[in-house]
Amino acid sequence: MTTRKYYITFYKLVKTFLFIFSKNWGILLLIKKGVNMNKLVIPENYKSNEDLYKTQLLIKEIKDYFQINLANNLNLKRVTAPLFVSGSSGLNDNLNGVETPVKFDLPEADHAEMEIVHSLAKWKRYALGEYKFKMHEGLYTDMNAIRRCEVPDNTHSFYVDQWDWELIMDDDERKVDYLKQIVETIYRTMKSLDEYLCTLIPSRKKLLKDQITFMTSEELLQKYPDKTAKEREREAVLEYGSVFLMQIGKTLSNGEKHDLRAPDYDDWQLNGDILVYNPVLDDCLEISSMGIRVNPERLNEQLKLTGNLDRLNLDYHKLLIDGKLPQTIGGGIGQSRLCMFFLQKAHIGEVQVSYWPDEQRKALASKGINLL
Repeated sequence: MTTRKYYITFYKLVKTFLFIFSKNWGILLLIKKGVNMNKLVIPENYKSNEDLYKTQLLIKEIKDYFQINLANNLNLKRVTAPLFVSGSSGLNDNLNGVETPVKFDLPEADHAEMEIVHSLAKWKRYALGEYKFKMHEGLYTDMNAIRRCEVPDNTHSFYVDQWDWELIMDDDERKVDYLKQIVETIYRTMKSLDEYLCTLIPSRKKLLKDQITFMTSEELLQKYPDKTAKEREREAVLEYGSVFLMQIGKTLSNGEKHDLRAPDYDDWQLNGDILVYNPVLDDCLEISSMGIRVNPERLNEQLKLTGNLDRLNLDYHKLLIDGKLPQTIGGGIGQSRLCMFFLQKAHIGEVQVSYWPDEQRKALASKGINLL
């Protein structure tokens, strides 16, 4: 390479860095995280099924079966959901607190600023109150989102599709035992789907263990103290197969957090992720993030811990503080993640249509992995 080419390459790198820095410091953190932790994996001797439509038929079977049984098992009713919400409402999911949502204005509505949803974690709780659902009734919906700051890899996409669900519970049920009861119901639904697919595909073997193991993020740290958070998750699912990892968002004994969580929907003492061992990638796969939602006391505590007390001025947070929202438990279950896992696809782009950087798409295609 000539000196001029070196100069041009360096100039492009600097220009890109300055652009990203000026737009969103949080993106830099995510890119760093992506480089270190979310590497593209191409399993040896793996190739996509050439019959694309057969895959589509199986995707439909998975989605239809799972959502019908999930609704029956948790007493949920299907509702429609928004693609975007008002930026001033406080209804959008702030995820880890550094991601910027896709925004646009509405010229015919006094240029009100809208945000494409990240998820429906807060909207669902508000909707339950509006629908006037009763105790132990809930809703589920097809959630479609754009996460522009995501780092695309085998299991992450700019486009997110999941079943968002939310269930009204009693204040007296704000306990770990109730959280575990709901997790076991969801896991039982997953196991039923696992068995159903074996009837459709005779050569297929079940993927899930009979039981899901419960442990806290602190217990996981004590069990694998010399490993990173993601390495600890992989070790756990290698040993137990399926794990519900609890208490995510709180600071651990090593001074770090296992993972970041927004402070204004989950109670960090009463939440968690469903993790499973994924053979095709030889790694951990998160299927669901869920939890018992904050009450006014926990909302204040967690907003104070994260320096976000200004959110109390938003409409949603005012309703919560004033006791006008029901106590709920809820979460999201990745639709493409579920399909990817049960069909043992190496890349989430084999079961969903999204945008992928050209270099990723070309690298995967060269190894026989074709993205939709």
